[in-house]
Amino acid sequence: MEGKAGPVKDRENDDIAAIMHSLGEAASGAAAALAVASTDTKNTALTAAATAVRTDASKILAANGKDMDAAQERDISTALLDRLELDDHRIESMAKGLEEVAALPDPVGAVMAQWSRPNGLEIARVRVPLGVIGIIYESRPNVTADAGGICLKSGNAAILRGGSESFHSSTAIAGCLAQGLEQAGLPKGCTQLVPTRDRAAVGEMLTMIDCIDVIVPRGGRSLIERVSAESRIPVIKHLDGNCHVYIHAGADLDMARKVVLNAKMRRTGICGAAETLLIDEAVLESHLPPILNDLAGAGCEVRGDEKAAALDEHVRPATEADWDTEYLDAIIAVRVVSDVSHAIAHINLHGSHHTDSIITEDAAAAALFLNEVDSGIVMHNTSTQFADGGEFGMGAEIGISTGKLHARGPVGAEQLTSYKYVVRGVGQVRP
Repeated sequence: MEGKAGPVKDRENDDIAAIMHSLGEAASGAAAALAVASTDTKNTALTAAATAVRTDASKILAANGKDMDAAQERDISTALLDRLELDDHRIESMAKGLEEVAALPDPVGAVMAQWSRPNGLEIARVRVPLGVIGIIYESRPNVTADAGGICLKSGNAAILRGGSESFHSSTAIAGCLAQGLEQAGLPKGCTQLVPTRDRAAVGEMLTMIDCIDVIVPRGGRSLIERVSAESRIPVIKHLDGNCHVYIHAGADLDMARKVVLNAKMRRTGICGAAETLLIDEAVLESHLPPILNDLAGAGCEVRGDEKAAALDEHVRPATEADWDTEYLDAIIAVRVVSDVSHAIAHINLHGSHHTDSIITEDAAAAALFLNEVDSGIVMHNTSTQFADGGEFGMGAEIGISTGKLHARGPVGAEQLTSYKYVVRGVGQVRP
């Protein structure tokens, strides 16, 4: 980690248990201080970190260059390379994200509800931090800034375990967060990056019940499955994004074309990218051919059911596995459905409960879809690529939760709090 906090090297030969125990002790102590830190103090740390990101942009890009070179030597997919790569625009987005998080209302101490009892007791439900959050993520180095910033705003200490392929990038970014903490007078343990690429660190992290309160995994299915199976700590899951766009019979064609192309092709490697297109049979011949032409023109491979394939010789036959696949690539599956109920049934069966969108001018069909699709985010007449905490006005996020406990959808600062009850009396005793 660069900056005044001192360098952190890849300590692969060190004792993993000792490394993780040291991080846990520091985080526990820092969490106690951070839970009572003022809003101004936390915001100072965030804005100073944003300034450091801009100031150290060349260092971050140089570190990212090392990661990109190593990834290309390992023949990593184009989608994963896109997730890994940083440029001036993405660095500026990280800095702005930290500033946007600083500008958000402080969730800590907010009164969620309050009431009086007949006996005179005054009761309030008040937001409090979760404590220490362990975040395990893969190739996207910007998660280091997003997760660190959101945890800081919500009063939580963070132990960040980035992917091995983004080690140098994440280390440089974590250095900027450390500079912000130092300028605000907060403990270094508030935000720590695991200083080793050894996979054993993840296993150790999942057993640290005395130090870590919540684990947040952000990555592919294999990571989520491992964390779910091994963690002794509560988990907020970010499962894969098998997202759908459904073209209803009442869809405007121009809108449908624009939304489908953006939902699939804007960035194919993000979890909000559409992976399956559903279309009503009633508009199959009028709507699907121009949509397929748009996708083909953008370099997207299409895999369709029999009815979709019959319209275009370039559509490859889909298999049952395609309906359950998160491609993270320029590939989309197309299925023809009979009506909105058929579409809902398909999504609830094959989707990952992430983000799904209906395109229609029919208000009743839209209402049915939004009410009955069992996903963290449901949309009407817009692209699934908006499935992002920053786009929701949350500054940033540490993932899209596809579970139902403790948070669902974009996980921002407010979602990283719990609550306690504050009861005030004037000497009442219970009879």
